[in-house]
Amino acid sequence: MELGLDAVVAQLGTLWAQLQAQVANLLLPSRLWQFALIAGCMAVAFLLARVSRERMRDWMRTLEGWPKWRLRILLTINKRLALIWFVALIWLATWIMQAIHIFPSRTFLLYLAASIATAWLVVDFLTRLVRHPLLRLLVRWGLWIWVTLYYLGLIDEASAFLDRLAINFGAFRLSALVLIHAAVVVAVLFTIARIITQTSAAQIRRNDHISPSMQVLSIKALQLSFYGAAFFLGLKSVGVDLTGLAVLSGAIGVGIGFGLQKVISNLVSGIILLLDKSIKPGDVISTGETFGWINALGARYVSITTRDGKEYLIPNEDLITGQVVNWSHSNDFVRLDIHFGCAYGDDPHLVRRVAIKASMGVDRVLASKPAVCHIVGFGDSSVDYILRFWIRDPAAGLTNIRGNVYLALWDAFRENGISIPFPQREVKILDDPASAAAAQKTEDGPG
Repeated sequence: MELGLDAVVAQLGTLWAQLQAQVANLLLPSRLWQFALIAGCMAVAFLLARVSRERMRDWMRTLEGWPKWRLRILLTINKRLALIWFVALIWLATWIMQAIHIFPSRTFLLYLAASIATAWLVVDFLTRLVRHPLLRLLVRWGLWIWVTLYYLGLIDEASAFLDRLAINFGAFRLSALVLIHAAVVVAVLFTIARIITQTSAAQIRRNDHISPSMQVLSIKALQLSFYGAAFFLGLKSVGVDLTGLAVLSGAIGVGIGFGLQKVISNLVSGIILLLDKSIKPGDVISTGETFGWINALGARYVSITTRDGKEYLIPNEDLITGQVVNWSHSNDFVRLDIHFGCAYGDDPHLVRRVAIKASMGVDRVLASKPAVCHIVGFGDSSVDYILRFWIRDPAAGLTNIRGNVYLALWDAFRENGISIPFPQREVKILDDPASAAAAQKTEDGPG
């Protein structure tokens, strides 16, 4: 530490003495009426907030169809009504006291309270842009303390004290002031980066000329670029030497590369999937026993939602190295096959015509690509057929359309007298040979 414990205590004592002097200056008898007016404004603001908060919420419940970002702003205003009312009342009191020329030079406390309250309100609204709860809390309280010290005239003393609380690592010096500065700068830059990336992502998603996979890749590249730039600019702005950081990150990267081979492989595989457009959000694929449509492409995995509502997270590497059936890669036409058998006594020409006509009458079966039916073999109990038909909406399911075609075949075969046989077996039970000979001898009689 750059300062010893005694020096830190001495610095704190000096800062506390200056703060006491400021407070004693504010508590002069001639300024007590200003404190009374400030307290009155706080009490009235609290009462007005209690009355208006519920009425505003009742009004907000009637706002159907409003965008979410507008409702969030109204909800934030509703939570800060007490501070908003106080800011309005204290500024009104300040202007009135200055306008009626009663002690025109003695409205210093009113103006100071109004300025600090307004700054607090502005900080509260601006820090709502920081999404991370802990980071938002730190930035908000840090800025509240900073603006308070600024208006009290103690910012230089507080900055000097925080700057003396430092740790030296060779030529590198890290102070409490630098840490606070870095946290605020990085939070602001990250917030700006998030706003830019969200706006750009919305524009990219609305562009129909960009394929879904390229949209995902472009958005990921924007996020990586802006957030990375915000992080390094934040470090650079507080005087961190990035040259040593680059060497250190290179050494760490080599070690991490060996330990996280699978993770890196999935990341690289995800980029390849986005670039070659082999799969994209909305495609219907099957890999192994999993069949469903792609919900999202992640940096490490692909989210696949099946028809039973299950969501599978398939690693990107498995989709690169394994066999994947993309039912809607180049087009959304899908041919389905079903097998059935009919009795030898039925006319095969009639069976084929009836099967084709029955399948073409089922919903989702395409009339533009006619179904076909062929004999594929002579079985033990039936003549075996295959029926092939086309659909173009595999996302709506495959098992259900097969079931509907089978049901249509059942009804059509019953109407035309065509039977669907099932295997029949005759079982003959043979007794023990010795018992059979004795029975035969009994039947022949003696002699």
